[in-house]
Amino acid sequence: MTVKGHACASGAGTIINAIATWKGAAFGIDLKTFAKVELSEGETGISGFIEEMPEGDTRLIERCVELTLERCGLEMSGTIRTRSEIPLAGGLKSSSAAANASVLATLRAADKTLPPLEIVKLGVEAAKEVGVTVTGAFDDACASYFGGIVITDNRKMELIRREEFNSKVLIFAPAKKAFSADTDVKRSRLIAPYVEVAYKLALEGDYERAMTLNGFLYCGALGFDTEYMLRALECGVKGVSLSGTGPSYAALVTAEQVKELKSAWESCGVEGKVIETTITNRDAISLSREGSA
Repeated sequence: MTVKGHACASGAGTIINAIATWKGAAFGIDLKTFAKVELSEGETGISGFIEEMPEGDTRLIERCVELTLERCGLEMSGTIRTRSEIPLAGGLKSSSAAANASVLATLRAADKTLPPLEIVKLGVEAAKEVGVTVTGAFDDACASYFGGIVITDNRKMELIRREEFNSKVLIFAPAKKAFSADTDVKRSRLIAPYVEVAYKLALEGDYERAMTLNGFLYCGALGFDTEYMLRALECGVKGVSLSGTGPSYAALVTAEQVKELKSAWESCGVEGKVIETTITNRDAISLSREGSA
């Protein structure tokens, strides 16, 4: 018996990076990762494939499938394939989206269900085990799964708040990549008292100021250029930040600001692309299930 499951989950942008304090905030964006899982009975072993990076590291998506099968008490073999609209290793939570989509697709194939937070935590556990994240990225995973804006305590794995928020999002994604696991954690921890200030702003609902303060702090700690943030502020944008541990930048913009900021970012002369999207308030979804003897 062979069964197949399909699912998708969204990327996310940063309001508060949790590396310094283990407390984070993020928002879902309307860029998706799609996963297809195919399972067979009677054997074990999972192999993965990432469409955008055929030679890429597939341990995360494979471990997501394995942990989900273990949680469901199933021994099966199979494959997991992902394709993504999200720039990989760009700070836009491609790993969280891949993890959520992989767990959901596995559940879909196995015809099983789990509570949403348990689905998120399985992906976070897999990310920790394979070393693609410093904090477990629970904030990013929640934003990817639930959409809207989320505020979390990553150490306690607690979702403190989730609310819908409507805004256009402009992203500058440099051609270079930056992997979260390579982040200078020691320097990030130096700015912890100031990140706490930004986190309090987020708790008060002042997401744009929280986001911008976070961006300047982490650009300084991790050595990223603040020019992209300053260009956004010159365009009247209130919320702009380094997303995750970079190298991408994300800004919450009005329709009137899109053209001006896009031009300003493109004039910086760095190889990359500007992506126009929106905050998504939709949660991750299972797409379909198929079975054959």
